[in-house]
Amino acid sequence: MTPADLIPAARVQRGSPGHFVLDEATVLDAGPGTAATARWLRGALGAATGLPLDPGTGDGARGRAVRLRIDTGVTDELGPEGYRLRVDTEAVTLRGGGPAGVFWGAQTLRQLLGPEAFRRAPVTADRRWALPGTLIEDSPRFGWRGLMLDVARHFLPKDDVLRYLDLLAAHKLNVLHLHLTDDQGWRIEIKRYPGLTETGAWRPRTKYGHRASPLWEEKPHGGYYTQDDIREIVAYAARLHITVVPEIDIPGHSQAAIAAYPELGNTDVIDTSALSVWDNWGITENVLAPTDNVLRFYEAVFDEVLDLFPSTYVHVGGDECLKDQWRRSPTAQTRIKELGLADEDALQSWFIRHFDSWLTERGRRLIGWDEILQGGLAPGAAVSSWRGYAGGITAAQAGHDVVMCPEQQVYLDHRQHGGADEPVPIGFVRTLEDVYRFEPVPPRLTDDQARHVLGTQANVWTEVMENRARVDYQAFPRLVALAEVAWSSLPDSAERDFADFERRMSVHYGTLDALGVDYRPSGGPLPWQRRPGVLGRPIEGTPPNV
Repeated sequence: MTPADLIPAARVQRGSPGHFVLDEATVLDAGPGTAATARWLRGALGAATGLPLDPGTGDGARGRAVRLRIDTGVTDELGPEGYRLRVDTEAVTLRGGGPAGVFWGAQTLRQLLGPEAFRRAPVTADRRWALPGTLIEDSPRFGWRGLMLDVARHFLPKDDVLRYLDLLAAHKLNVLHLHLTDDQGWRIEIKRYPGLTETGAWRPRTKYGHRASPLWEEKPHGGYYTQDDIREIVAYAARLHITVVPEIDIPGHSQAAIAAYPELGNTDVIDTSALSVWDNWGITENVLAPTDNVLRFYEAVFDEVLDLFPSTYVHVGGDECLKDQWRRSPTAQTRIKELGLADEDALQSWFIRHFDSWLTERGRRLIGWDEILQGGLAPGAAVSSWRGYAGGITAAQAGHDVVMCPEQQVYLDHRQHGGADEPVPIGFVRTLEDVYRFEPVPPRLTDDQARHVLGTQANVWTEVMENRARVDYQAFPRLVALAEVAWSSLPDSAERDFADFERRMSVHYGTLDALGVDYRPSGGPLPWQRRPGVLGRPIEGTPPNV
């Protein structure tokens, strides 16, 4: 593989004559602050190549070396996530602006060895492992390069989450936003409230396909992560320089919590004791009651969440909160009057502002979906702009930080092709090229406003993804295109050379094969045609754009 084949594309790449050959005598020389990346690189490349890559200084009889260094000069030029990788016939020298920069440079080094370097054991006897002579200088465009993974609608076991962290790291993505709670399931152990997982983590059956589908899977579905599972996920992510951002959805998308603790709901409107964890998709009117008891309950929940997740940002959802029950609720209407609020939108803003202040007092920052703009944005809040660009533009113009993730561009649960061969053909057609052309910074923003765009992420909602293979199919290869958008410094989407990206993808598909990803190929047989039974049959008769 050559530097010209890299994904994401590097900022500067210059070839030079010769190769550096890795062999039994090659040592891995880790300078101060790089030991963690050295351990990762020795494990990853050692598994694939069978080479020991013993530690050493690299000076002398033990042979040539791969050297890892943190370099303040690189920090000044390229930032803490930037790196400079130089390969010649005698040495490989990787200098990072910080530990993260060294790690991302190590990902590039691995990629230069070709797809077989991503396997867990050698597959070719006596293979010659060689790095092409090169100089690469690289750094990310955005600090937030992420994936939102919905584990509430369909639960993904812990090992699948850990696998996705590996996939993110391989593509230089550095945020995993975990959607942990919704109407259809509560996925995180809260010791103070065991009912959230004893009751809230399980639903009696599941709609198969989109909500218009007539098909059901008539068996319980569920699962949750213990607190030790979460600690393991967070610690493993930290090794890969990935931040895990938890989402606890409030005040809507909360029926699983209300099913476990009926007093959380609007008991003066409906009999909440009759509610169960929701078994359908869409939006339910069952939302949290705007009471002090509910605030105290969720403060206790967030207390435990903060103990598990060290991330600066904590996501509180705030999306799709139907307010019909609040309009009918004497308790909600009394609260609106007591607080002097204009309406139910302002009541939601009061709810969100409460937790913005609560999180700020504890050194964290609230982030929520762009509906938190309704009724006035909490002063310290950041916005995940999903309903197009408008919410993000409004927030950035008001001085709030934004993660751009508009549904029309980067919702990877949407279909990838307009034909009938998609397993569940929902949403907009968004092809690999569409995602590659996505531009996170709207041209309407001034330079100062654009600085509030923290970055971007793709969102994977799992209503129609019942297992890991289906998640793979929807996410890949489009997540690869999003990774390049987030990392590479081509701010004008018109400047992006999709033909060159497709050429590089022709190599990268081999990497995805080595990683065991059940991606949707750009041509040729689909996964269920290549591997019958992996993804199940397509659902016929599902509306094509719902």
